[in-house]
Order: sequence, then C-alpha cells, then structure tokens
Amino acid sequence: MAPGTGAYLRKPVVGVTGNAKWWSPSWFCIRLAVWLAGGTARRISVKHHWPIEQIDALVVSGGDDIHPSLYGEDEVPKAHYDPARDALEQVHIEWAMAHKLPMLGICRGTQLINVSRGGSLHQDIRLRRQLTSNRGTVLPRKTAVLRANSCLARVLKASRLRINSLHHQAIDTLGVDISTVARDLDGFVQGVEPSQNCHWLGVQWHPEYLLYRPQHLRLFKWLVQQCRQPT
Repeated sequence: MAPGTGAYLRKPVVGVTGNAKWWSPSWFCIRLAVWLAGGTARRISVKHHWPIEQIDALVVSGGDDIHPSLYGEDEVPKAHYDPARDALEQVHIEWAMAHKLPMLGICRGTQLINVSRGGSLHQDIRLRRQLTSNRGTVLPRKTAVLRANSCLARVLKASRLRINSLHHQAIDTLGVDISTVARDLDGFVQGVEPSQNCHWLGVQWHPEYLLYRPQHLRLFKWLVQQCRQPT
C-alpha cells in the first residue's frame, strides 16, 4: 500500500542502527518509543541484519565515538571507536538521504549524519564548557534553546527544552545543507536539520530516555507519521 492512500495496512518499519551488544538500553528504549508512536522497530547492527529496502524510516542511535579519520583528524588516547559500525551506518544514512526516508539522528547518530555530509566534530568539549556541567546523565538537567520556526521547534512545540546529556563530543563545522536549529547554554550544537525539505532531524541529546515527557516522544511520533505522508 502506497503512503498517503489513507489505508496503511501495516505499521511503518523503523530501522534502528546501533551497537551489537546484547544489553543495549538505548535499543530497548527506542523500540518502545517507536511502538508508542505507532511503528515497528527493527534492530540493525554488525550482528543484527535487516534488509535496507524493507525499512520505512531510520533512527541512527548513540554510542561510541566516530572514527576521526572520517573528518580528517587523528585518533585520541583512550577513545572507543567502532569502524565497522561507522561503515554500516554510513551506508544506511546515504540510503535514507538518497531515498528521502524519514530519519532521526540521536547523539552519535546526529554527529555521523553531519560527518557524512562533510562536516566535522569537536573531539572533546569538556574543557570548553563554562555554563553547563560535564556530568553525564539521562535526566533532563540541561537546556536547549531552539530556533524559532525551525522544523525541530514545530515538531517539539517548544522554544526551550530541558534535555539530558551523555556526550563529550559535538558538531563543529556543519556539513553540506545542514542548519543548526538548537544550542545549549554553552553554544554547543544540540539540534540540526536540512536547510530545505525537512525529511530528517538530528538531536544531540537522548530523547529515548525521556519518553515520560511528551515533547521528546513527539520526535518519534513525527518520524512514524512522516512514513505515512505522500511522497
């Protein structure tokens, strides 16, 4: 059944890329979020395979650092990299971009979308913080300020948002046709979207751990609803 015909006979299938660990809290929370939004999540990793042609939308989730060679920098000591995952997710991002699939980047996922479009990252922002804490937490302890009239602000129905933070890297140079639409109080990028034709969104925080707050669940509802829009 083609999208937009008014008789969608199955739930949209949302591919969720991530790590291959058995215990992955992010995966379980995203799976719940997609279900609550009306979709069906399928896990994709180097150990979990699902045909790319059979997904209606994509979530690129959080995790280890992106290998810095992808944006022209050197490795740093004690960093955790997963080049096989980088390669897998780059293929899926390119597919989503080429086929205009709805896509949501979360934390590392947002960073990789930016890198895939030619952007770069700050490899460690901890010493750059002045107004916000470096403490990682799944609780909404920080604030994001959203750009008025952005797609992200319309989806979340907010101009300011309490968010969590589990990252020590952040977007530096923006990739091609990417716009910053949210920042934290230290000015670090917290949300991005396409400069035109908003078919994907990227957030630096982890909305899957904040589903008890309706604003964050709206991201997943938006993702599933986009699958049902006329192309």
